[in-house]
Amino acid sequence: MQSLISHLRFTAGRLAVGRALVVAILLGPVAGAMLAFAAVAAQEPTNVVTIDNFTFSPKDLTVAVGTTVKWVNHDDIPHTVVEKNTTFRSKALDTDDSYSFTFTSAGSFDYFCGLHPHMVGKVIVQ
Repeated sequence: MQSLISHLRFTAGRLAVGRALVVAILLGPVAGAMLAFAAVAAQEPTNVVTIDNFTFSPKDLTVAVGTTVKWVNHDDIPHTVVEKNTTFRSKALDTDDSYSFTFTSAGSFDYFCGLHPHMVGKVIVQ
């Protein structure tokens, strides 16, 4: 009887190790693919301008023709995004509101906050 119990413990131990090995073999490629996707996503440009502490950041942004730029207001008060030649103009953006604009032609686009004109930025489209 003691021999049977020892044999069952040995077999159960082998099954647990075997099961863990199968799970690791199946999940390894999935985990690797997820890490690779995250690394690629982290390298892509975000094309986001944040509005915080009465500043646009980055102040100057260079993008390719056809790029959509997104402005996000993180201040406690409203701001607007107004291009100097009125190529684009946002509504008042409350906290965490955003505005996006797609640049379809090359050029330099100076913009400011219509409510706080000392806040300025530039998008350079190449």
